[in-house]
Amino acid sequence: MNKPEFELATIIKQYQLSPNQKYLPFSNQQRVLDAIVHCRTMRFGGHIDKCNSCSHVRMSYNSCRNRHCPKCQNTNRERWIQAREKDLLPTTYFHVVFTIPQEINVYCLNHRKELYNILFDASKETMETFAKDHKHLGAQTGMISILHTWGQNLCLHPHIHMIVPGGGITETGHWKQSKSNGTFLFPIKPMSIVFKHKFMEKLCYFLAQEKKNMEVTLRRQLYNKNWVVYVKQPFLGPKQVIEYLGRYTHKIAISNHRIKNISAHTVSFSYKDYKHGGVQKLMTLETGEFLRRFCLHILPAQFVKMRHYGLLASRNKQKLKMLQVKMGVVPIKNTLAKDPEKCTWKTITKDKLGYDVDVCPWCKTGRMIRILSFEANAPPGYISQKIKLLKSNPN
Repeated sequence: MNKPEFELATIIKQYQLSPNQKYLPFSNQQRVLDAIVHCRTMRFGGHIDKCNSCSHVRMSYNSCRNRHCPKCQNTNRERWIQAREKDLLPTTYFHVVFTIPQEINVYCLNHRKELYNILFDASKETMETFAKDHKHLGAQTGMISILHTWGQNLCLHPHIHMIVPGGGITETGHWKQSKSNGTFLFPIKPMSIVFKHKFMEKLCYFLAQEKKNMEVTLRRQLYNKNWVVYVKQPFLGPKQVIEYLGRYTHKIAISNHRIKNISAHTVSFSYKDYKHGGVQKLMTLETGEFLRRFCLHILPAQFVKMRHYGLLASRNKQKLKMLQVKMGVVPIKNTLAKDPEKCTWKTITKDKLGYDVDVCPWCKTGRMIRILSFEANAPPGYISQKIKLLKSNPN
């Protein structure tokens, strides 16, 4: 993929230097914005490599590794996907989306952590309720839940993307397929009703704990609404599940490739208008408004946005492995590392992109060897002196 012409970091930096700032981020949001601005700069330190053949010298800066940074998600995504690949079962998988009405957004703005936890819990409990019911399945299923908080126009739109296997494990430890041999999961309308009541029960309880009351008219409006629960067609196979997870797990509110233009006071970006068939359109916002919308999707510190439940939870790893043996799953020999979650970005780049970063970009035959690492905010004069010394010394 070609390098994007415009970057989120440029927008943030330009706005921070502007004397007419209308939007002031909260302290935790400002820390994230600062990390994005200084990603792959001297702020985070770096290293110097030298070719063992032609003595070519290359200096590289470290990434910020912030989960909201558009530059830092590729290797994290591939590492996570490779780790999940060994948990797949030879069955159909479904993609389920749980969405809350926009009227609840006001509570999300003021109590993000609590409301997002309620969203996770209500959607999980809804799936568990139907899975345990013998009319629908009568077994323990598993879920991978991923929180997204944005719509294509960057407005607040909290929803859960959930990957669910088309079946579950019975009390006797055997696999039980869902209805219609895995072509149907659970009925959507009853799921929507159960999800609505579970969410509202938890929300009202939370508000009571906070000594806040929901207006009666709003409560009636929310209960009378049809809440959106969407179940997509089943995936064609495990490989399709992995490819899908790659698009959703480490996605952020906006990528650099969607930013189409930056002016002194505005930002233009592409978006899909799903109200008109998903057609691509261009939206232009004042820079402060653009950053305000982006900051809506900066999660609370240490908040977990990907969660595993039931059969796919960490505590059930042994049960899952035993089930895989019974279902004839051949253990996957992972190409990245014995422990994919600990493999380096160089290994991922070489294996997934076919690009060996240690090959000298100048002579194409030598190997780049780490000569020097420097800490964050190292003096520029010190770095320049080291580079000159390395270039003047071929050995």
